[in-house]
Amino acid sequence: MPRSLSIRLPRALAGLAAACLAVSAATATAAAPAKPLKKVTITVGTQVLNVAYPWLMLPIAKGYWRDEGYDVEVIGVSGSAQGLQQLATGGIQFAQLNSTGLIQANTDANLAVRGILGTGVIDWGVAVMDDSPIKKVSEFKGKRIGIVSLATGGYPLLKGYLRNNGVNPDTEVQIIAVGAGAPALDALKNNRVQGLMFWQSALTGFENAGAKLRVFRSPDWRSMPDFTLGTMQKTIDSDPAMVEAIARGAAKGWLFAMTNPDCARKVHWAAFPSTKPTGADEATLAKWDLALLNAQLDTMRDAHKMNGGKLIGAMDLGAYGRFQDFMFQEKLIKRTLPAATFIIDKPGFIEAVNRFDHEAIIADAKACK
Repeated sequence: MPRSLSIRLPRALAGLAAACLAVSAATATAAAPAKPLKKVTITVGTQVLNVAYPWLMLPIAKGYWRDEGYDVEVIGVSGSAQGLQQLATGGIQFAQLNSTGLIQANTDANLAVRGILGTGVIDWGVAVMDDSPIKKVSEFKGKRIGIVSLATGGYPLLKGYLRNNGVNPDTEVQIIAVGAGAPALDALKNNRVQGLMFWQSALTGFENAGAKLRVFRSPDWRSMPDFTLGTMQKTIDSDPAMVEAIARGAAKGWLFAMTNPDCARKVHWAAFPSTKPTGADEATLAKWDLALLNAQLDTMRDAHKMNGGKLIGAMDLGAYGRFQDFMFQEKLIKRTLPAATFIIDKPGFIEAVNRFDHEAIIADAKACK
């Protein structure tokens, strides 16, 4: 198992971030809770916890979860499958999941995993170098495609996409794990793989590094749900207040980043300096990370629109039902379930999640002191 990347904002660093950025007085001067903070762990299927995860990283940097009474740790793992394993065994409380993993957990593994916050649509794509002789998906026959991990939710998505374009993913193409970042791009540049299957912010990162890419995508993907913050039904039953608080903190991070992406970048850099890119001047580094964040925000905007366009993090039953039908048609799952199975069944939940001072978050982001 790959070593996980754990990111937590220490007390000293939190103070430094507040001093450097003059974080809002409500956050920076909040009195310590009367009782100890409850520890919570969230996994996300990446080893690179950069600016592209504002709903997970900004709540730590801005103290949103701490204000709710929780000491939250975000841990990078190899993919949704590993996050699901840790959810099922009780090792963690929440996992950022691809919709493929969320649905498969219920339909194929009989795991009662529920989405609590919708944060993205399917923005994966298969990239080739711009001068590649591969002009259509069927031409991957006999080739190798790299993916971050065989445990990621993008893996079954890729297999279905290949199959739908006349390529048997089990016998006519090699799909291999290449990791993330520079090693993955190096594999493509040096022809160890002829394509890379990654999400959009990762593809933007490759382009930031100078790669000129062409990307193949299913025309249906962008209208289907993907990244979803999930937890077990037993967690919802045993601690509904925690589930609501974690979703609300994530929603605040979502709103802050949407309001002022560049300020979100600055906050992230101050709070998590080890994730800041290197290898160029400050202005170029800022441009790179802003491109990454904006790629993710585009995905989040599409998800918000798909899910009704009103409440942050809302999940539309019809959208998850459509994606389940797509997965069944592509033989990615063996049976279907009612779409409500995949989403938290708690009346008024998403309304409660959105019950915070939106204008205060917006004003704080705009001021970016």
